[in-house]
Amino acid sequence: MFNYQESLEYLYGLQKHGIKFGLNSTANILKRIGDPQQQLRCIHIAGTNGKGSTAAMLSSTLAEHGYRVGLYTSPHLVRFTERFRINDQEVPADRILDIFNRIRQCLDGREPPTFFEVVTAMGFLYFAEEQVDWAIIEVGMGGRLDATNVVRPVVCAITNVSMDHQEYLGKTLAAIAREKAGIIKDGLPVVSGALQPLVKGILKATCFQHDAPLYLFKEHFKVRRTANGSFQYRGLRLELPHLRVNLRGAHQISNAAVALAVLEVLEKEKQILLNPKAIQQGLMRVFWPARLEVLQEDPMIVLDGAHNPPGAESLRDALKRTFSYKRLHLVLGVMEDKDIRGMFRRLLPLAQSVIFTQPRYVRAAKAETLRRLARPYIQKQYVIENPASAIEQAKLLAEPGDLICITGSLYFAGEVKELFGESSL
Repeated sequence: MFNYQESLEYLYGLQKHGIKFGLNSTANILKRIGDPQQQLRCIHIAGTNGKGSTAAMLSSTLAEHGYRVGLYTSPHLVRFTERFRINDQEVPADRILDIFNRIRQCLDGREPPTFFEVVTAMGFLYFAEEQVDWAIIEVGMGGRLDATNVVRPVVCAITNVSMDHQEYLGKTLAAIAREKAGIIKDGLPVVSGALQPLVKGILKATCFQHDAPLYLFKEHFKVRRTANGSFQYRGLRLELPHLRVNLRGAHQISNAAVALAVLEVLEKEKQILLNPKAIQQGLMRVFWPARLEVLQEDPMIVLDGAHNPPGAESLRDALKRTFSYKRLHLVLGVMEDKDIRGMFRRLLPLAQSVIFTQPRYVRAAKAETLRRLARPYIQKQYVIENPASAIEQAKLLAEPGDLICITGSLYFAGEVKELFGESSL
């Protein structure tokens, strides 16, 4: 029997098998442990950005309705146990260790699994044994061939579709949209926040093929922002005024719209009975780390996990509209396989200065590479490879009234949260 640390080392060691698309390996693991996913009422969520925030809103709102809600997300920021939550409480380490040891004994050495395949099986078994009322399952990457796509959900959601992970999902928006649409199942309803005509066309065609009802943002459900920061929701049946979501940024209102439409579909399917007060409280109590998270007030330091151009665009808009400051200082750590120039075009022109650093993650771009790519966009730049030293430099540069934003990657965000005192145990 492995102890907890040995188990983590074993799991991380599976990353040497890389990213493997296909459902057979996951299905085989699950079959050996009794197909726990078949015991779950699932909500399956795909999309380029906003999956985690939307999932967290659904979890919080369903919990306010009195349900026991499992939430499976990736990646984790600091602790492995963050990936598995029930009513926003992380799985205890000893509980997930027991789950892991039982699954490890069922693995077939002739079919080496990936990290994500084993971890997904762990999530399904944990939620089944805990007898959750709902399991909210976030897709790892893509959809069609993602390990989570073994579930038959009550409803699935596709938050949005844009260019990311092209080396795995395809070089065009249409190819990526088809991969996301791969979670659509025969006869099961779909909710999407996608707005591009090309993407909506692919979703409509896929839903038609599967005889699956499709509910689209700005067609079947809408939001209207108000001057005081609240918003109104008008959906399939509900009209809810004066809503607020406890996550910063206008993009989170769009994510909330998708979450609310999913809830309405569940009610339409006679799975739940919605309570407007519980919806209001669920949105107000939701917390999702590293999404415009304020780490410190003086100077104000904001952490955001934006890691692709659409995420950078949402961050840019939030920095312009949500925060008041004199000057902006950026601390950036980015993965080398991302569209770095696309992110820089959106963020760097806002800033007075930028400090490039290098997270410890193996895929991190070199800070010097970031500096070279940034030349057309900003004059005042620094290269400080150590993230802690980079943040200290930003504090030295910041004058009263300035804002420091740390961003570029969720992996980097996790490292930053550790630096600010988040325990890894």
